[in-house]
Amino acid sequence: MALRMRQSLAELEEEFREEMRLDRSRAERLRKQAVMRSRRRTYERRQRRSSMRFWLLVLSLVLTAVGVTVGMFAALAALLS
Repeated sequence: MALRMRQSLAELEEEFREEMRLDRSRAERLRKQAVMRSRRRTYERRQRRSSMRFWLLVLSLVLTAVGVTVGMFAALAALLS
């Protein structure tokens, strides 16, 4: 009977160790997934901001070119009239 109890205790301890190992690996996997999600969100936010800045730069260059052209023709019309 005592041998049987020791054997079952040994089995319980082994199962407990295995469960702890699985819990640790699961926790590590979840942590890595959270880090990857965070990095992905940061990258996507940076991309959106960069894209918006690019289009604002293009728009300001186009508006500047249109403004300079209109001003140039207005000055030329004023000089010729």
